[in-house]
Amino acid sequence: MSHDHPHGHHHGHDHHHDQPFEPAHSHVFLGERHDRNARRTMLVIALTTAMMVIEIVAGTIYGSMALVADGWHMSTHAAAMLIAALAYVFARRQAHNPRFTFGTGKVGDLAAFASAVILAIVAIYIGWESVARLMNPVAISFREAAIIAVVGLAVNLASAWLLHDGGHHGHGHDHDHAHGHGHGHDNNLRAAYVHVLADALTSVLAIFALVMGAIYGLQWIDPAMGIVGAVVIARWSWTLIRDAGRVLVDYVPSGEDLPDEIREAVETDRDVITDLHVWQVGPGHHAAIVALKSSAPATPESYKSKLAHIHDLSHVTIEVQPA
Repeated sequence: MSHDHPHGHHHGHDHHHDQPFEPAHSHVFLGERHDRNARRTMLVIALTTAMMVIEIVAGTIYGSMALVADGWHMSTHAAAMLIAALAYVFARRQAHNPRFTFGTGKVGDLAAFASAVILAIVAIYIGWESVARLMNPVAISFREAAIIAVVGLAVNLASAWLLHDGGHHGHGHDHDHAHGHGHGHDNNLRAAYVHVLADALTSVLAIFALVMGAIYGLQWIDPAMGIVGAVVIARWSWTLIRDAGRVLVDYVPSGEDLPDEIREAVETDRDVITDLHVWQVGPGHHAAIVALKSSAPATPESYKSKLAHIHDLSHVTIEVQPA
């Protein structure tokens, strides 16, 4: 029976994948773009907060409840992104704390889960507010409100560009294959990105509603677009709650092929896997416990070398029993 001291390399940093496994005491299972993502999240918070203040002030001056609501709604996104930023800082600071048995790679998923819950509350609030507006319409200064909404949209698009992670996002798409070898979904970044996207969506819908209102005098389009936005945001929030929640409870999604890859690499006529556990410990990092029965037992190291080509495996424990 052996635990994890395979190759003796000790570089206590970031798990660049030049060798597969590290000694047990140096787990840093942070995503490979951790620090870049942290910096960009901070920048987006600054942008969002500035825009939020402008919208609340302008909305109050022009009597546009839609703008004031969007401003306060932006404040919830700023708060959610602050959760993401703090999670990055905490994960980096505590990366070498031995009390985090498998490092701090999952802190981002915890933050993403919290963020997604906030997003769901935002969706409920927008839906509620919009239904109230349908029942009791209010007068809107369409032109001024539309100008600010366009500026808001520009800020959202700039933020989305900053947070875009090269296509690793499920804005509602069911990406179940979370392995993406070498790259892991950073659910924390994705949560910040989805908040910005939700903001952009509400801006687009608000602009459409304000333009229709200005041209045709249709007051009801504004709250109707609010309801559409609420439904879409609720859908995104559910996807994020599901994906981050899966990581937190060590659920292996159906499209995840790591367990099969491990079986293929290790099992032979003589070696049979009797117990296998695989779970995610950070973006792009997985741990595995492999128990084998063998009629011709080899050293744990030789089994580990058979797994060396699987990039996502950052920590492996092998147990060998003679058959």
